[in-house]
Amino acid sequence: MPEAPVPVSGVALDGPASAPVLVLGNSLGTSAAVWARQQAEFRRHFRVVHYELPGHGGSPATAGPYTIGGLGAGVLQLADSLGVDRFAYCGISLGGMIGMWLAAAAPDRIAALGLVCTSAYLPPADGWRTRASQVRSAGMASVSAAVVGRWFTQAFATRAPAVIGEFRAELERTDPAGYAGCCEAIAEMDLRANLPGVAAPTLVLAGADDPATPPEHGRVITDLIPGAHLDVIPAMAHLATVEGAATVTDALLTHLRAASGTADAVRSER
Repeated sequence: MPEAPVPVSGVALDGPASAPVLVLGNSLGTSAAVWARQQAEFRRHFRVVHYELPGHGGSPATAGPYTIGGLGAGVLQLADSLGVDRFAYCGISLGGMIGMWLAAAAPDRIAALGLVCTSAYLPPADGWRTRASQVRSAGMASVSAAVVGRWFTQAFATRAPAVIGEFRAELERTDPAGYAGCCEAIAEMDLRANLPGVAAPTLVLAGADDPATPPEHGRVITDLIPGAHLDVIPAMAHLATVEGAATVTDALLTHLRAASGTADAVRSER
């Protein structure tokens, strides 16, 4: 039975009119800012569409329950509303989980897949349900310090405290209902059986020091998706698009341009 779409809020950004489309998916508790350091370079080669998860980035927290498939169906609904049939997709963390579902459930729609610091299965489910219950009863500030502490290495936090503060403030602005619903979607998720059906060229990036989705999670994904590649980025925690911006931008853009046929040379074998 098809998943009922969970609506997501989308923004079509500038890019060459004739360029292929790239859709970007955020992590739990973040907004468009998580991809801000990639946007300018991506827009040189793609028409970029960004969406916000329910209750994130000022978007409404639509009624639950949410599932990964429902969120993915919401992305397809957004693409349809923009007249976009086929697109490349990059997602970080929860955004990557949605990307894996899309590539497995709608393989004709996904031209290439970039997955950053994500997982196909992230137990224990009770931990996600407990966090959902906590933010509903005590608000986002009750979890923000612990959550943000897993997003960045201590070295980055020391040299860029303003960035840490910005991301913590954004997390605390997230609607608890939307955040909790997304936590519950992760609790119910197990995409491992779906991955062998992914046909899109896939690059997985993992942070060597990511406590939320360690490199082992990336290896599971690449072991199951035919032809997928894994790059482990040294000295990097969970929000690699921010802390390792240049490395992530270069790796994803090389992969996406090769997969879309816009690069002069294909990505070298890893």
